[in-house]
Amino acid sequence: MPSPLELFFMALREQLGSEAVDTNPETLARYGVNLLPCGARPPAGVLFPDSTAQVQTVVRLANTHGVPLWPTSTGENRGLGLKSPVRPGQVVVDLGRRMNRIVEIDETLAYAVVEPGVTYAQMYEELGRRGHTLMMDTTSGPPDGGILGNTLDKGAGYTPYFDHFGMSCGYEVVLPTGEVLRTSDGASPGAKTQYLSKYGYGPFMDGLFVQSNLGIVTRMGVWLMPRPPVIRGFFFTFPEDADLGDIIELVRPLKLNNLVPTLIKVTSDLYAFGTEETYPYARTQGRTPLPEALRRELREKHGLGAWLVSGAFYGPTEEALQPMLERVKAHFLRSGKARYISHAEAEQSRILRIHLATFSGQPTRDELDLLQWRPGGGATWFLPATPMVGAVANEHQALSRRILEEHGFEFVTEYVCGPRMSRALHLILFNRQDAEERQRAGRCFRALFKAYAEAGYPISRAPLDAQEEAMARLEVLPNVLSRLKKAMDPQGVIAPGKYGIS
Repeated sequence: MPSPLELFFMALREQLGSEAVDTNPETLARYGVNLLPCGARPPAGVLFPDSTAQVQTVVRLANTHGVPLWPTSTGENRGLGLKSPVRPGQVVVDLGRRMNRIVEIDETLAYAVVEPGVTYAQMYEELGRRGHTLMMDTTSGPPDGGILGNTLDKGAGYTPYFDHFGMSCGYEVVLPTGEVLRTSDGASPGAKTQYLSKYGYGPFMDGLFVQSNLGIVTRMGVWLMPRPPVIRGFFFTFPEDADLGDIIELVRPLKLNNLVPTLIKVTSDLYAFGTEETYPYARTQGRTPLPEALRRELREKHGLGAWLVSGAFYGPTEEALQPMLERVKAHFLRSGKARYISHAEAEQSRILRIHLATFSGQPTRDELDLLQWRPGGGATWFLPATPMVGAVANEHQALSRRILEEHGFEFVTEYVCGPRMSRALHLILFNRQDAEERQRAGRCFRALFKAYAEAGYPISRAPLDAQEEAMARLEVLPNVLSRLKKAMDPQGVIAPGKYGIS
C-alpha cells in the first residue's frame, strides 16, 4: 500500500508531468544543505511548478494527502538557510527553477512585475538592455538571490529604495486552500492599478505573507527608481573601536535631515578586509579569535581603521554634487578622527567597490568572499536593531564583542544606518566541518539572541534553526498567528514551523 507521500508524488507526476517532481537522493541531499550550525535538513522531495496554476495543484494535492510543503524562491540566502526546509521531511516547492519570468517592466511608471525566480542579476541585465534608465535596489548578497524571496523575508538594501517590502506592490498569492488572492488594487477584477496603489480597499493584506506561512506568493510588483546621471560615494575611516559612538552621533543628523539619500553603512574592519583575507591560523597556532595585534596589522595592510563609513549622493552632474560632498566631508572631519577617501580612490579598491556597487543598484559577488574567512564556509546571521544613539551603540558593540570572544569568534559586523535605528548585521563565521566549532557557533548565536532580547533589542530576521525559538519568546503574537494559521491552513500544509508559526 503506497504511503500518503508516495500517493502525493504519483498524483503530481500524473497532473504536472514527471519533470515537476524529483525524489532523487542526490537532489534531496543538495536541497538539504545549509551553512548553519544545525547542519543539513533534507526534504522528502523537490517540486518544480511552472505557473500559479501548477502551484494551486500542488497545494490542493498536499491538502488531500496531508503533505507539508516548503516553498522557496531561489534559496540563496547564505546566512539564513539556503533552500533547506525548517523541518526535515518537508517537500520543497522550488518556485525559482521554472517560474523565473520578468512579466512586465513599465518604464513610464517605473515598476516591474516578477515571478519568484527572478534574480537581482537578471533584473540588472534586463534594465541594462533597456539602457539603464531605471535602477533597482539590491542587496550586497548573491546576485543570484531572488527579488521576491528577499522581500518576503524583510530583506533590505542601501539606496533610497532600500525598504524592499515598502517598495513592493500587488501580490498574487496561492492560499492554503488553493485559492488565488491578489492584494492591493489587484483584488478588484480588471484593475489597472494593481502594481501602483499599494493599500487598496479594506484591510492591508500584504504583511500577512511576509515572514509567514499563510500563503505562497507567485507574483509581485516591485517599484524601480529612475537612475540618477551621476552617483558619487564617500568614505571615512575611524581608527578605534570606541569611535562607533561618535560615528553614530555624526550619522544620525545626516539621515534625520535626509541630507544623504542612501542609507549609511558603518562597517567593522573584519567585515571589510574579510573579503580579501582568510583567518591566519599558522600565525596564531590555531588559536581563535583573531589576536588584536594581527587585527591591527591586517587593517593597516588594507588602509582601513576599526570602522569604515560609507554613503553616496545622487545628482545631475558632478559639479552639482560637489557642495554636498564637501559638506559631509567637513561634517566628519570635524571629529578630528576621520580620514576621508574619495570616490575616485574607492574605485581603485576591491573592498570599497563593493559599497559603490550597492549604492548604485549593481549586484556584486565580492562580499560573499567573507564566507571564506574560516574553512568550511559556515555562516549564520544575527540581526538586532540598534537605536541611533552613540552611547547605546557602544554598549551594544561591547556586548557583542564580549560574547563573540567568549565563544571564539570575531566581531564581523556592519551597521546599516537610517535616521532612528540601524540594522546591526552580525556574521558568525565558523568551520562547519568541525563539529565542536559548529556547536559553539550555535551557542554563540543563542547567547547573543538572549542578551539582546533581555536588553530590549529584538532581532528582525532569524536563520532556520532559530525561527521557532525566536517566535516562542514573543508575547500574544504567537497565539494570534497560530489562530490565523488554523483558520487559513487547517491541514498545516504550507511550511509548518516557518518563523515559528504552526
